Amino acid sequence: MLSSSPGETEAIAGRLAAQLAPGDVISVSGELGAGKTTFVRGACRALGVTQPVTSPTFTIGHRYRGRVDVSHLDLYRFTGVSAAEWGDLEPYFDDAVCFVEWPEAAGNGLPPVRAAVTLSHVDESHRRVALDAPADLLQRFRS
Repeated sequence: MLSSSPGETEAIAGRLAAQLAPGDVISVSGELGAGKTTFVRGACRALGVTQPVTSPTFTIGHRYRGRVDVSHLDLYRFTGVSAAEWGDLEPYFDDAVCFVEWPEAAGNGLPPVRAAVTLSHVDESHRRVALDAPADLLQRFRS
C-alpha cells in the first residue's frame, strides 16, 4: 500500500487495528523517519486511545488505555534482549495489543508476532506500507 500523508498512514493502521485483540503482537519496522510512530498512533486511535501517542525511544515503552489496552515498545536502543531486560518488557505484553518498533533488536526474544508491518520511504512525501500476516487477517484487512 502507498501512503501520501501521515493521515493516510494512520488510516491504514486503523484498518489493521480493527482486526486485533489483546494478546496480538505487531512488529513495526522501517528506517528512521519512515512513519513507525505515526502508524502506531493511527492504530491506537482506532482502538480508542485518546491520550497523546508519542515515541517511547527513551522510555522503552508506553501503555495506553482505550477500548483495549495498547502497549507501544521501541527497541531502537537495544542490541539484544537479555533475560533481565525481558523481565522489564514482559508486562507490556500482558492483556494488551502490543506494537513493537525496531523488533529486530529482540532477535527471537519476542512472543509470536501476529502481523509484521514494514514502512519504507518512496520519496519525500510517500511511504510504502507492507503487511505480512496470516491469510485470514489479510483478507479481513483488505475488505
